[in-house]
Amino acid sequence: MSKPITSSLGETIPLVPPIYQSSVYTIPDLDALDAIMNDGELGFIYARDAHPNAKRLAALLAKDEAAQWGIITGSGMAAISAILLATMQQGQRILASNRLYGRTVQLFDKELPRFGVTADFVDCNELGAVEAALKKKPRLLFVETMSNPLLRVVDIAALAKMAHDHGTLLVVDNTFATPVLTKPMELGADFVMESLTKMIAGHSDVTLGFVGANDTEVLPAITATSSIWGLSSNPFDCWLAERGLATLELRMRAACANAAKLADWLAEQSCVARVWYPGRDDHPDHELASRILCRPSPLRGSGVGDEETLFGNMLCFELSGGREAVNRFLHTAPGIPFSPSLGHSTTTLSHPATTSHRYVSPAERKRQDITDGLIRLSVGVESLERIQEEMTKGM
Repeated sequence: MSKPITSSLGETIPLVPPIYQSSVYTIPDLDALDAIMNDGELGFIYARDAHPNAKRLAALLAKDEAAQWGIITGSGMAAISAILLATMQQGQRILASNRLYGRTVQLFDKELPRFGVTADFVDCNELGAVEAALKKKPRLLFVETMSNPLLRVVDIAALAKMAHDHGTLLVVDNTFATPVLTKPMELGADFVMESLTKMIAGHSDVTLGFVGANDTEVLPAITATSSIWGLSSNPFDCWLAERGLATLELRMRAACANAAKLADWLAEQSCVARVWYPGRDDHPDHELASRILCRPSPLRGSGVGDEETLFGNMLCFELSGGREAVNRFLHTAPGIPFSPSLGHSTTTLSHPATTSHRYVSPAERKRQDITDGLIRLSVGVESLERIQEEMTKGM
């Protein structure tokens, strides 16, 4: 093993953490192996179980999310799966928001019943309906801070109290908000999860997820589940995500500022039938969003934009003319790439009806106002003028 570089000032260390691109680690003897596996001593054996880049990233995110611990998974869906596999038993029920990412709905509605777990869906903006559904004693309640795609905001604190009164765990997908806008653990959530693939990593070159919580007794089950079911992360993606995390607040503030102005600008365009953005007075959850999403204090004490009001970098708008109008927009405004994800440093768009909610029934899409003309915009950090100039080509 090579020795560290030393000088008269002592051992030197790299400013940027190294990538531990190794699938396995050497162990000095059997006693050291037992100490790692049985007694929780620091050390690594096999990267599927744990590796330094994931451990470091998890610790940083747990701090930002106000959680006692965190683990990194291979994707956002893997994060959800890790929670479910570690906490659910055959015969138990899930209560979930009826406004969720399409793949999450598929997991709850199609996949889990094969293992004897059933799901009920409820409008989590109607607290009375949630209270009634909780009487069936579900094991957990699953919500998104801001729903995908129409950005409906839920009252996490109220839902946490109701869930706990019925012995139910609250799991919050905080991907659209990130800990810059809100920290579900501070509002009473039992688990917070993020798709790090999106805004936190921020450059569309990572696929990762995060699970955080305060109950240390469930941590062994979560980590074992992640390893046994192969939900683990790889070192390089963790290294990239840590790089993205370092600029998260600056990117989020810039993108949120762009989104707020862009939403008002879009509302003035003759070809736009409707705009959904929590920062606008006409959004159904504007007042709630003002309480839940806006964090006046900077995440890392940077002092940047302390008085800013942040409502997120995501918005939706509906083009008059439906699918044909969307296709025309895609062809005439190629500078806003059609890229069915979100969180890149520059602005991209998605079409929920044919991507995130493609496998949702037409009736359900209609209930959620997911029309063929609906575009979901992930607003980036480039200049507002540049975004507007490109979008004008498609209007």
